[in-house]
Amino acid sequence: MESRYNYVVIEGNIGAGKTTLARHIAEDFNARLILEQFSDNPFLPKFYDDPVKYSFPLELSFLANRYKQLKDELEPQDLFKSFTVADYYFMKSLVFAASTLEGDEYNLYRQIFYIIYGSLPKPDIYVYLHLSPENLLKNIKKRGREYEAGITKEYLQSIQESYFAFFRQNPENKYLVIDVNNIDFVKDKVHYNKIVKTIFEGDYQAGLNTVML
Repeated sequence: MESRYNYVVIEGNIGAGKTTLARHIAEDFNARLILEQFSDNPFLPKFYDDPVKYSFPLELSFLANRYKQLKDELEPQDLFKSFTVADYYFMKSLVFAASTLEGDEYNLYRQIFYIIYGSLPKPDIYVYLHLSPENLLKNIKKRGREYEAGITKEYLQSIQESYFAFFRQNPENKYLVIDVNNIDFVKDKVHYNKIVKTIFEGDYQAGLNTVML
């Protein structure tokens, strides 16, 4: 199967499986893979311990890191890869900031975000893996990252709402929301193939496109 896209983004809430899916697609399609570099962020563990104090420096550091990574990795051409697939996009910065920042801090952050946002290449399609907060918490528990232990269902719900708010506010982009609550594409190859077929064989328009698997 060939890709009709040059640049595909796999998005989703914490624990949705976006990195796993992006890795598999990159391997199967000989695609260039971009993975978010977040494990070295010194503010992340501090944020989970004290969100009020560390939310603004955390979001600013993510904004800077994501911009630099995408700018560095998207600009060079790779003639030996069929297309690019990433497990996040720059919009993730605004999505999470909407759930962690308030008032003047969020307004300032939003201004900075949109100034930078326009200078980055846009994906051909945004794929959003949709899971309920309950199922997300199960996945988070399975992978056992210590700094994620305090994540709540309410926080995951707020992140989910922020994603869909961004989709509605930026309808010029092409969004494919895939409900994966009833499948396990990590362990089941049939389920994985269904997702791949949904992404690369479907004909989608700008705006929100929803598929339940």
